[in-house]
Amino acid sequence: MQFISVVSVPVSDQDRAKSFYLDKLGFDLIAESTFGDEMRWIQVGIPGAQTSLTLVTWFDEMPPGSLRGLVIDCEDLDKEYRALTERGVAFIGPPSQQPGGVFAILSDPDGNLISLRQAGS
Repeated sequence: MQFISVVSVPVSDQDRAKSFYLDKLGFDLIAESTFGDEMRWIQVGIPGAQTSLTLVTWFDEMPPGSLRGLVIDCEDLDKEYRALTERGVAFIGPPSQQPGGVFAILSDPDGNLISLRQAGS
């Protein structure tokens, strides 16, 4: 094994989710195509990162908003928190010291929770 390439994020509306991840979080659009019976593959990612996200609607066992535990490392969490808050990203609360670093948890439009982390603080 080498690395995790794709993590599926369960969403209810792929266009709304795509707009959030691109416009609010600053991700890049990696791929967008159709397959099967009118299903869409929308893959987004942090510029330069190996791991990307695909915005999925087709897994019954993954209802929209059920993602938990995804952690994105940041060099300057306070700066990211301020910038994302100004762009309208909803956070559970301000950055706080936790075991493993400083964390701030954000919510996408479906309620998927993503933790931003600054390690070693």
